Amino acid sequence: MSVSITDQDVASYHSNGFLTVPGLASAQDVEALRADTVRICRGQYPHPRLEVMDSSLNDDEVLRHFLCIHFPHKVSPVMLERGVKHPGMAAVLQRIIGPDVKCMQSMLFVKPPGFQGQAWHQDEIYIPTRDRSLTGGWIALDDATIENGCLYVIPGSHKWALYDQRPHDNPDEFDFAPESHGFDEAGEIPVEVKAGDAVFFNGYLLHRSRRNRSQVYRRVLVNHYMNAWSRLPWQLREGESASRADFRDIVMISGDDPYAWMGLEERAGISLRRCKAIDELQQA
Repeated sequence: MSVSITDQDVASYHSNGFLTVPGLASAQDVEALRADTVRICRGQYPHPRLEVMDSSLNDDEVLRHFLCIHFPHKVSPVMLERGVKHPGMAAVLQRIIGPDVKCMQSMLFVKPPGFQGQAWHQDEIYIPTRDRSLTGGWIALDDATIENGCLYVIPGSHKWALYDQRPHDNPDEFDFAPESHGFDEAGEIPVEVKAGDAVFFNGYLLHRSRRNRSQVYRRVLVNHYMNAWSRLPWQLREGESASRADFRDIVMISGDDPYAWMGLEERAGISLRRCKAIDELQQA
């Protein structure tokens, strides 16, 4: 499927800090990614961190155990080819970042009914780039609505500062991650999308999501991309300086890798975030 955005779309992204691209992933893509989500959660990809689930559990019972799978593209060719490297994602990223784009992270959120969202934050706090090119690419695998915990953003906040974080006092609404503070959130808007739509947002953009108050999932594959010409001082080793460091566990999405001479290195691995409610039930 051919995906393109207009000059007006590009201008809107740079002005507001985010852009919704309807129908970027086809119905076939969405179905393949949903089926692969179940496969990963069932532990059907051999990996020491993926527990093989009881085969008597139905898909719904399996999915309800998990909030998020980090780096699913490390084990799944479906998540890699139909998600991280989706041609539509590459086409949009080339327009809003540049011709040479790399990906350093994927996150597969399952977000079952009843589970919390994440409080205000900026992705650049967690993945610090050197040129402000960090871009989230958010592929909806379900309709994301206010009821099931869609994304909320503050348009234009990507032009503001990086804000300090502190623990929040609303564990019923948000998960354990700290909350950014010190800004006016009056301009907040929900970003409701259909399955197959994609949302792109700048790493400085303030965003959050609320608790899933519906009876349906809010599955989404979120990938993080940046300009390949900028080194990435992320997950520094002891004694490593930010000025020289470059996280080389990447996937090239388009164009050339200017630092190919440095080689690639396996640094990050798949990990799971289970549902708090399931863990508490098992401990009771």
